Amino acid sequence: MAVPLSNLSPNLLVSKLCLGTMTFGEQNSLSESFNLLDKAFDSGINFFDSAEMYPVPQRAETQGRSEEYFGRWLKERKLPRDRVVFATKASGPSGQMTWIRGGPTSLDSRNITEAIDNSLLRAQTDYIDLYQVHWPDRYVPMFGETDYDPVRQYNPVSFEEQLDALGRAVDAGKIRFIGVSNETPYGVMKFLQAAENNPAFPRIISVQNSYNLLCRNFDSGLAECCHLERVRLLAYSPLAMGVLSGKYLLPDGGARDARLNLFKGRYSEGESRYSLSNPTIREATKAYLSIAERYGIHPVSLAIAFVLRHPLVSSAIFGATKLWQLEQVVSACEVKLNPEIIADIDEVHSRFPNPCS
Repeated sequence: MAVPLSNLSPNLLVSKLCLGTMTFGEQNSLSESFNLLDKAFDSGINFFDSAEMYPVPQRAETQGRSEEYFGRWLKERKLPRDRVVFATKASGPSGQMTWIRGGPTSLDSRNITEAIDNSLLRAQTDYIDLYQVHWPDRYVPMFGETDYDPVRQYNPVSFEEQLDALGRAVDAGKIRFIGVSNETPYGVMKFLQAAENNPAFPRIISVQNSYNLLCRNFDSGLAECCHLERVRLLAYSPLAMGVLSGKYLLPDGGARDARLNLFKGRYSEGESRYSLSNPTIREATKAYLSIAERYGIHPVSLAIAFVLRHPLVSSAIFGATKLWQLEQVVSACEVKLNPEIIADIDEVHSRFPNPCS
């Protein structure tokens, strides 16, 4: 089957599935990455997401390989550039990845410009279709955190300075559209307000946030902003880093090369957000797996179909390290969830509301 397309903006059609590349260069070799890209493209996927910090877990030795592998594939396959939609991201301040612009320290104008130029070089492309701020240049609880702590706020780079740098890149033809990631309702509205106040600034068209059966936080506040302001959701982790496939609940705990097993102790984001040692996450996952079994649906299909049915989702960003995993996700596009299944899902959600953040 061919993966259907949807509007990300009036001038940007993307496939309803987006292949994330963050395993390229770490879990996947160059040839394996090419095979996955070939299969995805042949299945109708035209949308590919990367980031300057990828692959993960992030290391100085591998940083940038995901963008590089995608660019090499595009060049070697001699695909017309307009046949694919390439998205990538600038790392926000972290202080930990010292090999990326010293930390990165901030997302000021210099850092954004440098990040864009380096991504273009690695991907060997003249432009980036969708360029995103990977996480905010301000304190925001994220990646497993839930409670806002006012004491941790620091002096951030202004929304206006970020949009000015991004706007100059748009004017130079380096990027076509801009988006944000791991954002809050406050951040989305401030970016939109700044663009409304200055016609020279580009307007964000998307927010890339986690959304899945275990994490529906988008629906509480951010969905209203996106609906009324015409901003689309790019839902990442639709399988909750593989937890919703059920593989980590198998008697053997899943394959040794499954991400949360392979990088145990080295992947703080995944372990903090999707740890099955959390009894609420474990019980919620079991309940969703039970729904899939009751209706004769593969757990992967249930999870992907749930995300794709959301009216604000333009694309679900998924990762795959093996061809059969990619095929499982693609086949989920054929699955439609009836009202009875949705009612059962909502009943589980009422008992275990958003155990992952």
